[in-house]
Amino acid sequence: MTLLEIDGLTKRFGGLVAVDDFDMTVERGEIVGLIGPNGSGKSTVFNCLMGIYNVTDGQIHFDGEEITNDSTHEIVNRGLSRVSQESNPIDDMTVRENIKLFTLPNSILAFSGGASDEEIAEYAARVDIEDQLEEHPGSMPHAGVRRLEIAKALATEPEMLLLDEPFAGMNQQEITELAAKMEEFREEGITQVVVDHNMGGLMGLVDRIVVINNGDFLAAGTPEEIAGDNDVQEAYLAGEVTQ
Repeated sequence: MTLLEIDGLTKRFGGLVAVDDFDMTVERGEIVGLIGPNGSGKSTVFNCLMGIYNVTDGQIHFDGEEITNDSTHEIVNRGLSRVSQESNPIDDMTVRENIKLFTLPNSILAFSGGASDEEIAEYAARVDIEDQLEEHPGSMPHAGVRRLEIAKALATEPEMLLLDEPFAGMNQQEITELAAKMEEFREEGITQVVVDHNMGGLMGLVDRIVVINNGDFLAAGTPEEIAGDNDVQEAYLAGEVTQ
């Protein structure tokens, strides 16, 4: 069953066409990689999906409902959440407080209610940072902060996670451990779309890859098919897509 459908998505900034008539579908339960050279439009697609950018043309449907013109808050409430490329925890708050913020009604617009301490500990445990709940993000290693960002997204109880460069700055062991966690998210019923330049980490994780280049759809297929696609290799110039 299709969970996300992007039809003819176009985003212009003045005279610049960042995304041009882009199509993509994601089936419920899939882990899909969205790849492309720097500046190809991947983050712009994510920003359009989350309501951060207004869509110039095209439609976005999530779980059968059109979300093209919804606000970010409405989109999150529907079950779509994003882990940004840039980690942005609030350093003055503990890990626990950072996670709780994402369980509050309307997020930052309300400061009462939200998840219980037990529920927050469960979100943290899903990414193995339950022992760091009283720490501040500034004292955590890079991989720990990235896991905190994922815990914040999990706290919105998403049906789908958009993960932007989750493996950036991690060593191979950290990548392997995070990829295993992402497989667990799938088993818990969370569909995922992953943007990352670490082809080694991505190829072993995803079911299918969609390639975007200069804002246009270029190719789609299994990791093996994409690794051997001459058009994809040419787009990456130096054969970046390897197994």
